[in-house]
Amino acid sequence: MSVPLAVRSWSAWWRAQQASVKDGALAATLTALAFVPTLSVIGAQLSDLPKRPADALAVVLTVAQSAPLAFRSRHPAACLAVIGAAFAVHQALCYPQTFASIGFYLALYTAGAQQSRHRRTLAAAVSAGYAALAIVLSQLGSPNRDFLAFYLVLVVLWMAGAGMRRRRAEEAERRRLAVLAAGADERARIARELHDVVTHHVTAIVVQADAAQFLVGTAPQRAGQGLAAISDTGRQALTELRYLLGVLEATGDAALTDHTPALGSVADLVEQVRMSGQPVELTEHGERLPRPIDVELAAYRVVQEALTNAVKHATGQPTRVTVHHRAGHIDIEVTTDGIAHAEGPAVPSGGRGLDGLRQRVHMLNGELTAAARPEGGFSVRALIPSRSTA
Repeated sequence: MSVPLAVRSWSAWWRAQQASVKDGALAATLTALAFVPTLSVIGAQLSDLPKRPADALAVVLTVAQSAPLAFRSRHPAACLAVIGAAFAVHQALCYPQTFASIGFYLALYTAGAQQSRHRRTLAAAVSAGYAALAIVLSQLGSPNRDFLAFYLVLVVLWMAGAGMRRRRAEEAERRRLAVLAAGADERARIARELHDVVTHHVTAIVVQADAAQFLVGTAPQRAGQGLAAISDTGRQALTELRYLLGVLEATGDAALTDHTPALGSVADLVEQVRMSGQPVELTEHGERLPRPIDVELAAYRVVQEALTNAVKHATGQPTRVTVHHRAGHIDIEVTTDGIAHAEGPAVPSGGRGLDGLRQRVHMLNGELTAAARPEGGFSVRALIPSRSTA
């Protein structure tokens, strides 16, 4: 048995034990109060027939109308059957009314709230039993004709329990859907992170490897530098993948703070892309301010994805990264030159990377635009508020 399953099983068992203790206390209290003479006037009385003196059977029937409440949560139908039968016999034998008859109301409400199977059959059986009791009392000569009013009270108790059951089911469904939605959001977040990490680094490795192939025979020293760059890129990719695996293993916020790429790493990112042969210029305006982790990571991923697209679709074209550090937001723009009216794709408008970035930035109440430039090339711009709203 897995640890989460064992925890859930233990939690369910503990809740059941707590319910049993509460039910036992309720049954014991009601049974004790049933023998308090001043409380007997609160009990239910269906007939106006002469009362039979209480005897040993009356005591047994009184206890039978309250003691079964001890197992009402575990066996609501059986509890209702025992208490209902004792209530009917007690009324038919015309014993003095007792406070223990309140147990019939509680058992009926509990069955309506907690009985999960054969609910209609149980409701029909209770109705049939009550109808039989009303007929018996009428045959015995009871002048009371309020049987219908008492039955309506029973219907209201059953419906109240059914309403509570329905509300509990709706709440459980809302919790289930919330868990599913949270899981889907987390999977989408991890998928975006994996795409950003793997696509960027693998693209850089492929470009560097292709360049090294052409330089092996003509410029061995530059080819060696390219191979060294491939090695560095691979190590960085492994580092970020290990971080993502740590997130999947729920290593906590400390790991997120220590290893999440941030704006301070953009210079290293730009240098890495330069080593792959892409001319990149980085310009930062304003003073860099402390910002939430998710804001820093979103800004970093915007630059990373834009540079990845530049390497993939505009290899060797000048690329400029401009970061404006403002008090209320971060403004990032990455532009890549290209040949005007060139054939071929400039910006993949439906790519997973850009779609993922838009979702990430939108969750922070920011904006991201990506478009081809009229003079050729393309640009990516993001405006990310400094305050996290995710």
